[in-house]
Amino acid sequence: MPGELAARSLTYGPAGVTAPGEQQWSAPAGRRAYERSVLVGQGDECWGQAKAALLSWGVKTRSGFAVEPASGADPGVRNGADYWLLAAVGPLRIREPARVIAVVDRPDRCGFAYGTLEGHPVSGEEAFVLHRDEDGVVRLTLRSVTAPGSGRWRLAFPAVLVAQRRYRRRYARALAEG
Repeated sequence: MPGELAARSLTYGPAGVTAPGEQQWSAPAGRRAYERSVLVGQGDECWGQAKAALLSWGVKTRSGFAVEPASGADPGVRNGADYWLLAAVGPLRIREPARVIAVVDRPDRCGFAYGTLEGHPVSGEEAFVLHRDEDGVVRLTLRSVTAPGSGRWRLAFPAVLVAQRRYRRRYARALAEG
């Protein structure tokens, strides 16, 4: 049902805490904060390919997730749109409801942040930001703030953190050249 996720609320606040449009950010107190930047490659071709992949959920899909727009529309990243992120953890298939809360698209910086909706295994926000310097070096920065989800997910939080670390390693490699 297209409206199913629209009725759900974000599980944290305020939205935008990962500040994908900014070089620097300050994580809120009381949540696990994470940031890592990795080399993607260099040059205009690298930038164009990485940008296209990023804005079509490539970091997630190349890391083992499936992404389904709740509206059934184009699966590209759209500000304010709701998505089901489908994770495969061993034999388990987990449906994670999420909402894109910020999109950045500038000549030297592009990316997005999504927030968790009610029913997600964690509470928080995750951002994927591609940026390039004057020399054409392209990097991907991963940022997140995380706290336990509610209900049954609160009990599973230690296992969720293990899976989160595994996926972060995959994210870091998802857009790399070669």
